[in-house]
Amino acid sequence: MPGHRLTPFVALFSLLLPFTASAGPREDLLAGYADAARAADAAFTTFSAARGEKLYRDRHAGGKPDTPSCTSCHADNPRQSGRTLTGKAIDPVAVSVSPSRYTEPAKVEKWFKRNCREVLGRECTATEKGDWITWMISQ
Repeated sequence: MPGHRLTPFVALFSLLLPFTASAGPREDLLAGYADAARAADAAFTTFSAARGEKLYRDRHAGGKPDTPSCTSCHADNPRQSGRTLTGKAIDPVAVSVSPSRYTEPAKVEKWFKRNCREVLGRECTATEKGDWITWMISQ
């Protein structure tokens, strides 16, 4: 009977379906930021690693004077550890060195909220968050 021959295929497909429905927590996070970026700006098309690097390296005037850039605490090289102003070590922010980075949405939002306010003097936009993560994925 033809229906019996498809049973192994159907069983295999049903096992693989959860893996195809979602690429992973980091990709889900980026998809959410992309939706928010499109909602805020109809001209949004994609995240940019170049913009993410610029955000990371530029000095900003809106935040705290002792943290004018992300590199104030994070190393110039995102694959290296950084230090808080009090001397506490910070794990590298690059995904190649810290593969669990940007996989827990609540934790990601907590640190974006805190760090963006300290460096920029405001919360980061969805585009800035997506650009940052896109660059960190490439590092």
